Amino acid sequence: MAEKKNLSFEEALEKLEASAECLKSDQISLEEALKSFEKGIEYYNKCSSILNNAKQKIEVYSKE
Repeated sequence: MAEKKNLSFEEALEKLEASAECLKSDQISLEEALKSFEKGIEYYNKCSSILNNAKQKIEVYSKE
């Protein structure tokens, strides 16, 4: 989990895309699909958090 906290937006997005591609595979087992889905959700949340922080900073700077 510490690894996910230190990821940049680009790294988290890349891993999210990899999770999505894995889920599209016809050769994936249910267990692997669930693990990939859970990881994808974590990477999505990381991306969302980074974007929300950036949005807040932009709003602060726009008011100045």
